[in-house]
Amino acid sequence: MKKSVFITLFLILILIANISLASYDTVTMTVVEEPVCTIEIGDNSSFEKRLIKKDLTNKEVTLQLQVTNEETSLQPTGEIMLVIDNSQSMEDIVEGTTTREDLVIESANTLVNTILEGNDNLKVGIVSFSTNADASKEGTIEDANLVSELSSDPQTLTSSIANIQYTGPRTDLQSGLSLATQYFTEEDNNKYIIVLTDGVPNVALDYDDNYFSDDVINKTKTELQSLGTAGYNVITMLTGISEPNATPGIRDDKTYGDIIEEVFGTEENPTVGKFYYIQDNEIEQTITNDIYNDLLPIQQVLKDIVVTDYFPQEIIDNFEFAYVSEPNIGTISADIDTENNSITWTISELQPGETATVQYTLSLKENFDSDIVGPILDTNEKVDISYTDFNGETIEDTSDVTPKLKLTEPPAKLPAAGTPIIITLFIVGVGMLIYSFVRFNFINKIMKH
Repeated sequence: MKKSVFITLFLILILIANISLASYDTVTMTVVEEPVCTIEIGDNSSFEKRLIKKDLTNKEVTLQLQVTNEETSLQPTGEIMLVIDNSQSMEDIVEGTTTREDLVIESANTLVNTILEGNDNLKVGIVSFSTNADASKEGTIEDANLVSELSSDPQTLTSSIANIQYTGPRTDLQSGLSLATQYFTEEDNNKYIIVLTDGVPNVALDYDDNYFSDDVINKTKTELQSLGTAGYNVITMLTGISEPNATPGIRDDKTYGDIIEEVFGTEENPTVGKFYYIQDNEIEQTITNDIYNDLLPIQQVLKDIVVTDYFPQEIIDNFEFAYVSEPNIGTISADIDTENNSITWTISELQPGETATVQYTLSLKENFDSDIVGPILDTNEKVDISYTDFNGETIEDTSDVTPKLKLTEPPAKLPAAGTPIIITLFIVGVGMLIYSFVRFNFINKIMKH
């Protein structure tokens, strides 16, 4: 009997030892599914969540969230009318033998060739303006001339620009704007007016026969405002004003600068569209770079992106969460929000060609709950995404696709794991030992009697 007691004690100790090891050290983690969660954005862009690294020895996986803007920059479509000043002052020499006309025409040709290259969805027309050489026609629509109707052929347009004659004595911008609008089509498309001028407007249509008068100022300004109201995209470049603080002489109560601001506004607060008030040495930069950028490219920027990644409660309770690094674009929650078990990633803007990424790890805790051994575990519950698309609309989408894990223990071991079970078995074992010992002593006494 004594031998039986010691055998029982020995077996219980072995059992307890084995159960104590059947926990973090003995459990094995595997990845049973590795699907890529993909949410399409626009035509070519997307959000992806994927498992990128498995360190199964250390019971850790790394997941990556990624938003990619793969939209191509769009070329402008529709119609552009170049409204070019052909007053005599355009032939003023600005440097060496180079005239203002040379700079404007060369830059305009560069702009035309660039915006039309490989673009069949855009047409350009040209109107010139100053005042008519016939004084009786001054202040009429004949102060402006059609240089070229809308065309998508750069050679036709550059040849037309080269043939502009700079003979007009004064500047009737309103006539140029009015004539340009007559040559747009009635198609429902984008319509641009690009004004290239070197003079302060001093004549207008049906004006009061006083140069630089309030009537001229108001009519020219009203014409510009009406274009904006009608939906035209107006870009104005004004150069050649070397003495903005001087007065026209015809009237001494306003300077050239005063009239310019009344007609065009300021660069910060233009009357309509965009206004570039520059020096002659900035002509090329303004036309070929600034105005070009106003037209090209039309950037397809994703805005106000919010990615919310939700975790199952069993992941929150049994895995340590940590970022691999900060996101390369945007900001993200420092920790998991325990109210809804999520992290939130916010990206204010994502430009074409940009990719935003963030990575985090899930590592099994040493004191994990034994209930998660055996079942398949979703690493994430779902992911929600919202963003503002290229048309300014807010789009929302969601997906519950996620990588899946599984914890298992060797077949020879008991499936339980964790301190509470070990303690319970230990108490049961000790109880059995005490019971056997008492029973042995009781029987032993009876036999002696």
